Amino acid sequence: MAFNSEPSFSHGQAPKTAVILCNLGTPDAPTASALRTYLAEFLGDHRVVEIPKPIWWLILHGIILRVRPAKSAAKYASIWLPEGSPLKVWTERQAQALQTYLQAQGHHVTVRYAMRYGSQSIPSQMDELKAEGVTRVLVLPAYPQYSATTTASLFDAFYTWARKVRLIPELRFVNKYHDHPGYIAALAKTIRAHWAEHGQPEKLVMSFHGVPERTLQLGDPYHCECLKTARLLAQALGLEKHQYKATFQSRFGKAKWLEPYTEPSLIEMAKDGVKRVDVVCPGFTSDCLETLEEIAQEAKEAFLEHGGEVFHYLPCLNDDPDWVQALGDIAVKHMGGWELVPADAQALQASRQAALALGAKD
Repeated sequence: MAFNSEPSFSHGQAPKTAVILCNLGTPDAPTASALRTYLAEFLGDHRVVEIPKPIWWLILHGIILRVRPAKSAAKYASIWLPEGSPLKVWTERQAQALQTYLQAQGHHVTVRYAMRYGSQSIPSQMDELKAEGVTRVLVLPAYPQYSATTTASLFDAFYTWARKVRLIPELRFVNKYHDHPGYIAALAKTIRAHWAEHGQPEKLVMSFHGVPERTLQLGDPYHCECLKTARLLAQALGLEKHQYKATFQSRFGKAKWLEPYTEPSLIEMAKDGVKRVDVVCPGFTSDCLETLEEIAQEAKEAFLEHGGEVFHYLPCLNDDPDWVQALGDIAVKHMGGWELVPADAQALQASRQAALALGAKD
């Protein structure tokens, strides 16, 4: 196997630590062409669609990539920001804020963001970090709940990159943080702030991204972790069971997915006389197509059309300071044992060790 060209090994090199905040990915532009490229990579991942590859390849390239890109492009265009895709914008800001927070705590850590699909890819970011002399990398997914369709696929990308590298940095992976106190507290604080201004709704809907029900039967913990997040968040808000509902959105294809489905649930609530709902998406840490278009536009329209009167979508955590602090706490915990000290202190320690090795007095 041919390995990539790498920086030469240097004896006595001080360890250098990095955190990579990883999200799903996004097309480069709200155009059919860009969506076709993005969807081909995303939907071509066997972790995402677990249909036998030969059959799925024919469906994907023969039907889906001929029809879906133009429809998806129009949806992306409705939520596109001047700086680009909301998912990219918020993930980048989170990484920058996390770097600032960790440095303020005295940790000399490089923080980058990467996407599983599309630009700012995991291999490109790992190549850059390795060229900068990084020797230890913490992989921090933007997914609080573990799923093979997201978290495991993310890890696959690092393993694939590592197969082509001779000197692999020490890697650590955060699997999940669905019940982390800081994460739950940050969610609860943003919701309480919204209620302080607008009052409390009849029902709080917590909408998580859906996955095929088959994944639960095969042992994926995602469903259980989503429900635990919902339960802990409801407890933090002091809600009774009748005041909230956990649902699942973004169903794709004809297979049965995790239930209850978000939009049908909202329609049912409207028909039953519920006049106001607030919808939050705890599984999404950055606003994106699924929250800004599917929920804030499509789901809202469905609720209002069937008798509902007031629909509030509550934004994701994005770059909320409490969320950034929670991310920092999660990162530091998983970097336990790594010396997260300033570079000049590392250099001083290395020089002292070298002097002692030569018999000099410190």
